[in-house]
Amino acid sequence: MALKAAGRTSLVDSAVEQLRAQLTDGEWAVGDRIPTEHELAQQLGVGRNTVREAVRVLVHAGLLESRQGNGTFVRSTADPAAVLRGVRHAGAADVLELRVALEAEAARLAAVRRDTHDLLRLRAALTTLREEGDRDADADLAFHLAVVGATHNAAFVEVYRFFSTQVHEVLVEALGDREMPPVDIDAHEALVEAVEAGDPEAAERQARELLRLPLETIAALEQDLAEQDLPERNLPERNG
Repeated sequence: MALKAAGRTSLVDSAVEQLRAQLTDGEWAVGDRIPTEHELAQQLGVGRNTVREAVRVLVHAGLLESRQGNGTFVRSTADPAAVLRGVRHAGAADVLELRVALEAEAARLAAVRRDTHDLLRLRAALTTLREEGDRDADADLAFHLAVVGATHNAAFVEVYRFFSTQVHEVLVEALGDREMPPVDIDAHEALVEAVEAGDPEAAERQARELLRLPLETIAALEQDLAEQDLPERNLPERNG
């Protein structure tokens, strides 16, 4: 795919988007060295400084990797920004269903892999959740991050940390002035007990139970809006 000459406004942004498109379209494979700054500048119709800044942006995004003296290589063709946009435009129920899948597996792994430090962290997070109130989003997130941390899977932790922020934003947008039901403290306690007992099946079951009521709340809200024949301004259309 030939690169189009960038316009005079937002040159760096334009170069970033065109290079990003090359990567996600498979123009270069992971491990390939991309063309030199001089070659890219000619293709884009911009200066080498603009290309250098655009490449720096994509290196920071994790798509490219600069190797001193060897050039710049493709590190990944999966664009995290595209994933982020997809999550933001997904329906609230879609997002919650994905969260159930992630947290159920995290709970199962936590029950198998947890150590003493993990259990202390879980108990501390549960205590904070009780003290801060059942609608404290930060306290609830800290609890679930403690569960995910007990998997001892670095990739799982990073994905969940990224995803959980998007879940909160989607739900806030979906609910508008309405509120989610209060956090079920007893259900959180049951999850901790299952992890402490080293029972992966019970831990997975409790993790799913924690999100059953939020899922039902969103489903009821969607149904209510449908029955009222109101435009679902705050509920993105479900995919599929």
